[in-house]
Amino acid sequence: QVQLVESGGGVVQAGGSLRLSCSASGRTFSRSAVGWFRQAPGKEREFVATIEWNGRSTYYLDSVKGRFTISRDNAKNSVTLQMNNLKPEDTAVYYCAASVRPGLPSSQYDYPYWGQGTQVTVSS
Repeated sequence: QVQLVESGGGVVQAGGSLRLSCSASGRTFSRSAVGWFRQAPGKEREFVATIEWNGRSTYYLDSVKGRFTISRDNAKNSVTLQMNNLKPEDTAVYYCAASVRPGLPSSQYDYPYWGQGTQVTVSS
């Protein structure tokens, strides 16, 4: 069992930066891939980024490549999503999630554990 809590959301102007954090508890966190997903009003939840359990590999949604960076510190049971050059279309509720699948899963159905979400709003 893994419990996740996100923080770091807020309101920022286009071109600005935010840093989202995901704090976890549970014995299996350090062996789990962790992903970030987002859901904008009226849209389906979409994959943003994921990081392998050991932090060696990452995978991103094409539209955030070069702007977002996911990282993790297993000693602190935390995962971070650094978001730079934010755009209005990045506005959404952002969720972190822990997977039980190996590798870099990008489907939300491979993530049984979810945080409550944090709002990110980018103004133009």
